[in-house]
Amino acid sequence: MKDRLQGKFIVLDGPDGSGKSTQSELLVKRLDAEGISTSRFRDPGDTSIGEKIREILLNPEHLAMDTRTELSLYMAARAQLWAEKIAPALKDNRCVVLDRWLSSTCAYQGFAGGFGTDKVIRIATDCLERVWPDLTIILDVDLKTSAGRLNRQLDRMEAKGDGYHQQVREGFLQLADEHENMLVVDAAAGSETVHKKILELISEASFA
Repeated sequence: MKDRLQGKFIVLDGPDGSGKSTQSELLVKRLDAEGISTSRFRDPGDTSIGEKIREILLNPEHLAMDTRTELSLYMAARAQLWAEKIAPALKDNRCVVLDRWLSSTCAYQGFAGGFGTDKVIRIATDCLERVWPDLTIILDVDLKTSAGRLNRQLDRMEAKGDGYHQQVREGFLQLADEHENMLVVDAAAGSETVHKKILELISEASFA
């Protein structure tokens, strides 16, 4: 697996409460154990600018924020993350594991927010040096399960309501149907079961 994954860009994405952070951590530990040089980041965040943008986006006080504003801020943080962290890591032939990427903006602002997935992708094409990773794994989870995992005060995006989050889930699944290198994992199972399935998908994935 080492020869296949060095210099690859892998994204774990999905609805809030799907276990992305847990699975990203488990995956990086496994890749490190395999001797694969790995960098892990989250989107938005992991740069000084990105963390400030993240704070604005997720602050529950910012209820008036429009979908277009959300989209623009997420894209700005993403462009900065690429320039500062992701591109250098890939250039150094490291495997990059990322918590969220463009697929999130397609599902949240494009699909659930009504902006339009195609329009999101067109904007991303103008803003980002690289639109899609080598592989995206969508962690799919039902609303009841995801809500049970968010046992803390909800941020602004998490608090948008069941109707919105059901559309987010549908948006992710539709996106996966349309993109060959976007695979879906049932994330309602235990973390170790999901981790094993992710490793299986990565080992079987077709990388260019």
